[in-house]
Amino acid sequence: MTQLTISKLKPAELRALVNYQEQDGTACTWVNPPDIQLDALEQQQVETLQTRLRRERTHLMNEATIWSRAIYPLLLLAERDPIQAWAEIELSAQYKAFSIAGIADDVLGRCIAGEMETPYLIVVEAKRGSEAENPKYPLCGQILAAAHLNWQKEGTDPGELFGCYTIADVWTFVRAQVAGFEAERPTLKLEFSQEYLEKIEAAEILRILKGIVRQLSDSAMA
Repeated sequence: MTQLTISKLKPAELRALVNYQEQDGTACTWVNPPDIQLDALEQQQVETLQTRLRRERTHLMNEATIWSRAIYPLLLLAERDPIQAWAEIELSAQYKAFSIAGIADDVLGRCIAGEMETPYLIVVEAKRGSEAENPKYPLCGQILAAAHLNWQKEGTDPGELFGCYTIADVWTFVRAQVAGFEAERPTLKLEFSQEYLEKIEAAEILRILKGIVRQLSDSAMA
């Protein structure tokens, strides 16, 4: 049994154990939900956030500062009862040929009685300095672990959830489908959005977040 650590997941490990597929998702409706609009209060909050960020050199800030000033405020605005934004969530899963465990930086998910029940959106904040690596692969690990958790609770195969990685205040979204939870090599399919700069596109980021939350929470209640 191969044991994988989410934060140290390498491309070769991923492709050896998982049927990994990528495609462009920039033309899909999930990155441009036509019927998601911001109300007046949300628009005002977004404009205030953008004004503050435009005065900052976010590429010089450390990860914790960026998280508190840029990432978490938008996640909070996307909340919809019982969907909440949580940080530092432990994830683990055991597939047939490998196990994987680690910490998710941020999660938007269904919370019941003070526990994260169902992760809907996983966010990876890119590391800086000597620890800097491609954030796509830790995100893949977190998606595999979260999808397995949801499958254990709901039994849905294939399972769908979303991810995002942030570099400073730049967001890239991912739509993920995980299939074959009991197979020797499960399948992980990813669709990638374009990059969104929060300083000027915070409203678009929030619309995508709200669309993801609505889509998956409505599916869960169907």
